[in-house]
Amino acid sequence: MHLVTSAARILDVYDLQEGDRIVTFLTPDYGKKRGVARGSRRKHSRFAGQLQLLAKVRITWFEREGSDLARISAAELLDSPAAVMNDLEGLLLAGYLAEHLTEFAQENEASERLCRLLEATLGALAGGLDRNLVTRYFEVWVLRLAGIFPPPVECPQCGVELQGEAALPEGGDALLCLRCSEGEKQLLIAGPVLGFLQASARASVREIARRPPAHAALSVIEDLCRRLRRRFLGKELKSYRVMRRSLAIAGGEIHS
Repeated sequence: MHLVTSAARILDVYDLQEGDRIVTFLTPDYGKKRGVARGSRRKHSRFAGQLQLLAKVRITWFEREGSDLARISAAELLDSPAAVMNDLEGLLLAGYLAEHLTEFAQENEASERLCRLLEATLGALAGGLDRNLVTRYFEVWVLRLAGIFPPPVECPQCGVELQGEAALPEGGDALLCLRCSEGEKQLLIAGPVLGFLQASARASVREIARRPPAHAALSVIEDLCRRLRRRFLGKELKSYRVMRRSLAIAGGEIHS
């Protein structure tokens, strides 16, 4: 058994048994981890107020060889995501961001780039940037870091440079030129969408926010990411379904 301390973001918390919770958290150096926080459900627990979704904490845990669960001994709150989770849409979006990382981050593998992406995303949201734009940027980069986002540069079939328009064939995982995708059922990737995908590879979300794409283009980016994500995972994220249904019931605009 050895003791480890690291900064982390909380990705998931659920009840284990009377008084205890299982916590999933993401660290830069150790990747995704899962541990038991003993007594965290009790009224006077030392974990009280520390294990919030997406909260940044300094967390200490014990690892035992051969065990799937660590034992969390301490968690100190460093940063609260309260500014992001200040309404229904913000609460739902927090769950959506967290589930992405729960699905795509690897256990026991360094996740520095995913951690930096999450920090930049939360900072942009707290700074008042458009949630729709920030979420689309986050989705694209999670898929890119997972190695499953198709490069929006050239057609993999004929090698022609993608300019102006491209297409994602139904059930496909590569962006093709219109000639190679002709005759197939497809999602059309028009110029503004392609421009966003190319720009996001080299620019921060704050830089892109200076000249953001139109809402229609962001909707296509959402659909593109949804198709690629479902094809890779073989399922839809539960938080995505809940978010769309909840916001539709509430009569709000769906941004994610």
